Amino acid sequence: MEFQRGRLFDHVHLRVADVDASKRFYRAAFGALGLADEMVEGEGNFYLDDLYVDKADGPVSHVHLAFIAKDRETVQAFHRAVLAAGGRDNGPPGERDYHPGYYAAFAFDPDGNNIEAVFHGPFRRSAESVVFTPTQ
Repeated sequence: MEFQRGRLFDHVHLRVADVDASKRFYRAAFGALGLADEMVEGEGNFYLDDLYVDKADGPVSHVHLAFIAKDRETVQAFHRAVLAAGGRDNGPPGERDYHPGYYAAFAFDPDGNNIEAVFHGPFRRSAESVVFTPTQ
């Protein structure tokens, strides 16, 4: 079975009630995923790759986001880290019946977004990331 990723979204923008609480949660999540040093923090916002988060001036976002984990241990580390950072459990690490090898954990972030780390089983990437280079 083959999965295509990176063709639909340019970016995801979350609007949150408390940026500092969200920074703690996502810093823990990204740390468990091996990406902590890549999070860029600004005054009232932060981002990493395709995810941008800032203060809501109205209702907060309510979405489901699934982050790629490199293995089952990373899924477990994600779950421990986000719960320790104030997340609420929404499903402990374990096999799911979505497809063979689907191993995931879920937690609600401070605003109630359902955040998942998922390992789809052993895989080989065609590329580490998509790189955009201006042509002009």
